[in-house]
Amino acid sequence: MSRWAISVLCVAGCLSGCVTTLPPAPTPSQIETLQSREYEHDRAIAFGSVLSAFQELGYFIDSADPVTGLVTASSPTDDKTNFLEGLSGVMATGRTRATAVVEEIRPGFVRVRLDFVDSRHRSNPGTFAVTNPIGSGTGDRETLILDPKIYETAFEKVSDAIVARSSSESVR
Repeated sequence: MSRWAISVLCVAGCLSGCVTTLPPAPTPSQIETLQSREYEHDRAIAFGSVLSAFQELGYFIDSADPVTGLVTASSPTDDKTNFLEGLSGVMATGRTRATAVVEEIRPGFVRVRLDFVDSRHRSNPGTFAVTNPIGSGTGDRETLILDPKIYETAFEKVSDAIVARSSSESVR
């Protein structure tokens, strides 16, 4: 075998060791399982507990409708500019938006579904078209957060608030 062929085989072997496969995207039912919990409590207690949990997690409540059970909240805006963006003069800011739906599934039982979305805005202060996502490298991007730890932490806060509200209701 010639040196050239051995070199090609070595390079091919090295490169093939770098190939990784991404895990498959979660199915809609897997996402729903991650984002939902059921509680044996009435809707008013669960709704108030979601509000408390979001506030304890550092979110601002944007809207809350006890009739529909919909709560929207957002984190403070944060600087998300990475090194290369900083070098090119692009600034990036972002926040996390959270949504909850509290619905009664039968008397005395509710389902709480949480949704967290990472929202990122890139802009170049030297241009007027700061929201054009095509071509200029600026614009908005939203990504659904699927980290199980985020949801586990949030549901722990909801559960703790439900226990606290339930015990204060039983004292009355």
